[in-house]
Amino acid sequence: MVIRRDRYLNKLISKKENGFIKVITGIRRCGKSFLLFKLYHEYLNEIGISDDNIIELALDEIANARYRNPMELDAFIREQVADKSQKYYVFIDEIQMVSQIKNPYVDDETAAIGFVDVLLGLMKLQHVDLYVTGSNSRMLSSDILTEFKDRGDEIRVNPLTYSEFYAAFEGEKRHAWQEYYTYGGMPLVLSKKTHEEKSKYLKDLFSKTYLTDVLEHNRILNEQMVLEDLMNMISSSVGSLTNPTKLANTFQSVKQLAINPNTISKYLDFFIDAFILCKAVRYDIKGKRYMETPLKYYFTDVGLRNARLNFRQQEENHIMENVIFNELRVREYDVDVGVVEYHRQDENGKKMRVQLEVDFVANKGSGRYYIQSALSAGSEEKRMQEINSLLRVADSFKKIVIVKDDIIPWHDDNGILYIGIEQFLLEENAIDI
Repeated sequence: MVIRRDRYLNKLISKKENGFIKVITGIRRCGKSFLLFKLYHEYLNEIGISDDNIIELALDEIANARYRNPMELDAFIREQVADKSQKYYVFIDEIQMVSQIKNPYVDDETAAIGFVDVLLGLMKLQHVDLYVTGSNSRMLSSDILTEFKDRGDEIRVNPLTYSEFYAAFEGEKRHAWQEYYTYGGMPLVLSKKTHEEKSKYLKDLFSKTYLTDVLEHNRILNEQMVLEDLMNMISSSVGSLTNPTKLANTFQSVKQLAINPNTISKYLDFFIDAFILCKAVRYDIKGKRYMETPLKYYFTDVGLRNARLNFRQQEENHIMENVIFNELRVREYDVDVGVVEYHRQDENGKKMRVQLEVDFVANKGSGRYYIQSALSAGSEEKRMQEINSLLRVADSFKKIVIVKDDIIPWHDDNGILYIGIEQFLLEENAIDI
């Protein structure tokens, strides 16, 4: 099955021959290697570039084990691109498998050579266009571009969006949304036929791959169960406001385990660095300032979230909110949780401050959208409840309510747009109706 990833393919095309190392990052098993070795390779062929000028090396194959030595890797690639009259496109998959070795030319015991040194050297060859992927925690790191001394150009690949999933889904399309919000968008999920197969794949992926990466990369010893419990807590509270102190209190009350909130915060950052979680901070819309705590955490893939909980807590409203957040991020919006403050008098005439939440404040350039996620806004009472915060936002940026139902988009008297979730996800320009 060929799943088109045109968004990322077009990014690679736009960065072709730009003089930088193209670093393809993202959560493991989201399709980075397929993007490079299949889709981008085919594109290069289509524009007339011969296979002889495309050098591919998969370091996870045992036949290529010798090239996990950086000196051997450097020598091999340079031999392949020896003809300087030709333009070469070099693809190296699983670059993190290259070991660090002692520099054989200096006496300093601490001097080491690794894949970064190899890539920085190859990048200087004017007739070489260089692309790398990596799929463990050493590459799935937020500081990857720093490792390349600002010579790397990152392409962040995400799990399948709903539109990509929908296009590849082989069942009845009316079942696509339920499948997606249950099992998520990891590409291999589409090849699994039963719930048992999908569940096992996602659970194994989390415990045997992602969790192992986080433990190894951050050299965490004897804390696996703590990280497992932390992930379960975040899974249960997705879409809800929380903070490290609140989570530490939960550990104390539920697990009878004392953990410093700073440790909780550090562990959460580890999962963010591995692209498993994203966080959304709160933004005071009227005060135009950020509020550091509490905040929200969302999963990069909702199927992984559901698998953490054995598919027990299937609250479609929270899952839908997570999907919208991911979609906005893929569309390259900066996404915050909005807060609108106002004052009112209680029944005793005492003045009190009230905070209302706008699910998402999505910014791109000079544009902004205020977005509410709602399973339904069918009754007038429910609709007014959902838009209460939007009505208190005084500026003229577009305000949107996304509902689960398949509806014809419409605007109310306040100019607020109501649109169904599938149309929002399948039609990128639908919110500009």
